[in-house]
Amino acid sequence: MKFKQLCLIAVACWLPLSTYAEAPLNPTAAPARPKNIVIMIGDGMGPSYTTAYRYYKDNPDTEEIEQTVFDRLLVGMASTYPANVSGYVTDSAAAATALSTGFKSYNGAISVDVNKRPLTTMLERAKQRGLSTGVAVTCQVNHATPAAFLSHDESRKNYDAIAATYINTDADVILGGGQKYFTQPMRDEFTAKGYQVLTDFSQLDAVSQPKVLGLFADVQLPWSLDEPEVHRLSQLTSKSLELLSQNQQGFVLLVEGSQIDWGGHANDIAAAMGEMDEFAHSIEVVEQFVRNHPDTLMVITADHSTGGLSIGANGKYEWHPEVLHKMTGSPETMAAQAVANEQWREPLSASLGFAIDDELYSKFEVARMQGKKALTTAIKQEIDLRTNTGWTTPGHTGVDVQVFAAGPGSELFIGSQDNTDIANKIISLMPKAKAAK
Repeated sequence: MKFKQLCLIAVACWLPLSTYAEAPLNPTAAPARPKNIVIMIGDGMGPSYTTAYRYYKDNPDTEEIEQTVFDRLLVGMASTYPANVSGYVTDSAAAATALSTGFKSYNGAISVDVNKRPLTTMLERAKQRGLSTGVAVTCQVNHATPAAFLSHDESRKNYDAIAATYINTDADVILGGGQKYFTQPMRDEFTAKGYQVLTDFSQLDAVSQPKVLGLFADVQLPWSLDEPEVHRLSQLTSKSLELLSQNQQGFVLLVEGSQIDWGGHANDIAAAMGEMDEFAHSIEVVEQFVRNHPDTLMVITADHSTGGLSIGANGKYEWHPEVLHKMTGSPETMAAQAVANEQWREPLSASLGFAIDDELYSKFEVARMQGKKALTTAIKQEIDLRTNTGWTTPGHTGVDVQVFAAGPGSELFIGSQDNTDIANKIISLMPKAKAAK
């Protein structure tokens, strides 16, 4: 009798977790292996970010704290450490190399091993197997994460050299920022190879066929907080899915919420939550695609956590995200406008959503006289004080990150794993390589 009860309890405990893995799908329609794979990376998105986002999105008029897309798709955790030579705390390049190739490397490596030899990337494997490939990011397209899926270099800092290799990737979709790294002769090379080269975001709607290189900013795209209605990453994601799904053999797409990390590095809770919100919107775009295409697997994770974000600080058992909802722009943009405007007090107060008393005015004025960077810092510190947000570092931390998944094969990602395991599991789900003739 006791044995039967224990079995029932075990099954009951297991079922909810397995349900999360397949929640968006009709199980009877889903194949055993995916035809399409979407890997989504929230750069810097440690567990405290998804928790903070839940409270940031909570409706204060209800007793319940509502679930977010992260809550309903959570299936596991992953370790992120780089190769031994770089210790325990990874950078984005080593983490992306692990997620792209299934191998550990040193911090700064772009899909090369510790001896600087090229490692075959997930997108290269996909191309070899007849699949379409793409990346859609909010940073420059030759930044660490997209670079580790598309290229190889001994240093992530070699932006120009990395950009120059993209002409040989044969990727079907490359969307993000980075105009400054792609000279006109380079763009002409892409055009000659059959790519549509876009530099204005409004041109994206008219694109109906791959191949496309979209460079929509000099470096990174604008902060989502400064353009709350535009949903740039969501649009890039939606267009990528539309174009890549034209290949009947399938596709592999990388989507990165790149500037979650940049908000973390800046210890900017407002910008970070804005980027989290847009990344969540993009996940929902893919989630709907998975519902409509049950042969699609999506796997979501972070490469590492950034900033040592804490929800609550200074010995107070409080966090006040409602402060963030009153803001009408990013601290960086607010500071730039205040530095450029002698009559800055009232406009800044309106943008922040709270009054600037004489004491705070004096503090901001001293910072303003030192320039935009100093004023941005002062604004962020005031927001941290009012929200009771804490940070431990302007860099990365070594905590494990979450893994989210849905679609055929998603059950493989349940539980604890390493970031290299994520890559190897995804690669194992791809079609077998075509035999050489």
